[in-house]
This record gives sequence, structure tokens and C-alpha cells, in this order.
Amino acid sequence: MLKIQRSANGKVVFTLSGRIEAEDVTELQRLFELESVARHLVLDLEDVTLADRDAVNFLMRCEQNDIRLENCPPYIREWIEREKGAQQAEKGAQQAEKGPNDLKRSLRRRRQ
Repeated sequence: MLKIQRSANGKVVFTLSGRIEAEDVTELQRLFELESVARHLVLDLEDVTLADRDAVNFLMRCEQNDIRLENCPPYIREWIEREKGAQQAEKGAQQAEKGPNDLKRSLRRRRQ
């Protein structure tokens, strides 16, 4: 079970306690959408005891969208870094599958 507490003082901090599972991700996304775009969002994960893969991928996307993770447990931090590495490897493999002509066309499009 996940407990979510919200506090605000110049930035909005969501303090999470307990287990973060796939079904919690939808609720967290909904809460984030209710916040003003101008406010900085922070997730305090100090009291998180367990996270599943969907939750870890969600936390990774949060960081990519400039939501700061504070007090992130080491195992979650390591998992996020591994997921980032896996995504980068997958992108590299997809680019390698493209032939040299596809790559040249792609580079030309970027220059234009």
C-alpha cells in the first residue's frame, strides 16, 4: 500500500511511503497533472519500502521530465540506472539495424 503526502513551500513535495506498484503510477500521474506547471515537483522516496518495474520506469520518466527524486533508496537508484542503460542499448540496436542509406537520410533530415 502506498501513502502519499503533499506539501508545498515554493516547490511541491510528494512524500511517498510504502510500496509503489503499477496501479499507483496512474494515481501519481493524475496528481502531477493537477499541479501548476510553474511549480517544481519533488518526490521524496525516503520511506519507500518496495517498487515494481512499472514504478521504477515511472520514476525514471519523472527524472527525465525534471521531477526531482529525493532520498531515493539505493536499490531503486541502481535499478533506474540499469533501465536507462537498457533503453540506450535498445536505441543503439535499432539504429544499427538501419542500413547505411537509412542513416544518411536520417542525418540529412536532422540538418534541414
